[in-house]
Amino acid sequence: MATTDQHLTPSRRSRHPRESSGVYNLFDAKQVQQFKEAFSMIDQDSDGLITESDLKSMLSSLGQSPIPSLLSALLSSRPATMSASDTAPGITFTTFLTMMGEHLLALDPEAELLEAFESFDEGDTGFVKKEDMGRWLREVADRMSQEEVDRFLNGPFTDKHGNFNYREWAASLRVVPIEEDEGADGH
Repeated sequence: MATTDQHLTPSRRSRHPRESSGVYNLFDAKQVQQFKEAFSMIDQDSDGLITESDLKSMLSSLGQSPIPSLLSALLSSRPATMSASDTAPGITFTTFLTMMGEHLLALDPEAELLEAFESFDEGDTGFVKKEDMGRWLREVADRMSQEEVDRFLNGPFTDKHGNFNYREWAASLRVVPIEEDEGADGH
């Protein structure tokens, strides 16, 4: 190809020939907007690309001292659907969205998450006690720190009585809304 990415305007660079707009079908409009806000926070110079400079500024603002190899690794971790020869100087929003989709799809399916939490929910209420869950998360398996447990269990899915609504939490991780899942099955 005779034209290089550096000769294209940001809007033309944002469309990599291998990027499919189908990635937008993985998320509902609210989720896409949330990813757009996250992308904009990282894209410090608002040029439509996340570059090494953007990453360095963002990580520095979070108190991190990123080393060049980390920045390079973050920028080169392109989605599997991207060409290995892609040498764009940064990450476009579509590429960012594709990367987020790949990471979210790699998470445990909702049914597995529900099954795991149901083992702690003796009354099949959809809730588990925050204290019990916190103890398990700190003492068993990956052993989360108290700060990690607090961040996880003190959010919007825990009511004022200390009950964690694991069904709503698992549903919030769903990439495709349930209506679309059912429609695909013909229900």
